[in-house]
Amino acid sequence: MKTKIYKANQRGHADYGWLQANYSFSFANYRDADRVQFGALRVLNDDFIKGGGGFSEHPHHNMEIISIPLQGGLKHRDSMSNAWLPLLAGEVQVMSAGTGVRHSERNNSATEMLNLFQIWIIPDKNGVAPAYDQKTFLGKDRKDTLQLLVDSYQDAGEEVLKIHQDARISRIDLSSENTFTYTLKSPHHGVYIMLISGKVNCDDFTLETRDAAGIWQTDSFSLKAEENADILFIEVPMIY
Repeated sequence: MKTKIYKANQRGHADYGWLQANYSFSFANYRDADRVQFGALRVLNDDFIKGGGGFSEHPHHNMEIISIPLQGGLKHRDSMSNAWLPLLAGEVQVMSAGTGVRHSERNNSATEMLNLFQIWIIPDKNGVAPAYDQKTFLGKDRKDTLQLLVDSYQDAGEEVLKIHQDARISRIDLSSENTFTYTLKSPHHGVYIMLISGKVNCDDFTLETRDAAGIWQTDSFSLKAEENADILFIEVPMIY
């Protein structure tokens, strides 16, 4: 098993006034040759957006974009519908940029802070038709149980969100002293673990709030919660 640890205080950071951004991988003005991507996972930004703030309209193409609000809510508008759509904590959004889409995202509140993860995954095919979807995932359904949020269009089942990549995004709320074993879908995959909150141990390393770890070349691994832990798993092909 190979591992790489990404400590929370070693992430890139940018202060835009209205936005406090934490970059797991090279993004915008943050450049680190050792942190460009993890397999097909290209971006994981941990953004804190002040009330009334947000990203003005801008373009994307050939990228799978996933937004996960953790606190507060955002509103999304894109060139596919031109309607503002709210997205609240507890919901997940996916957008396939494909041949090209323009969108804007803003804090849905004028006063409250919005915290969200912005995730970009390199697609397994280019030039697809742009698409958008969002879905609510209840917290009670991930209590000590892995909750699948996103997987591939090639995977069966309609109960989760779909993207154009053989990837899986899952989440679990693991109670203190409990152990969870994650099994990878393929030997060609790796898993990027983002610890949203809490403290966990995995063999010879420990993760605390907002620490992350990349794990690959293994069939499975186990995590033990030293305190209640909210854990995000992003499983992607490692061929990039």
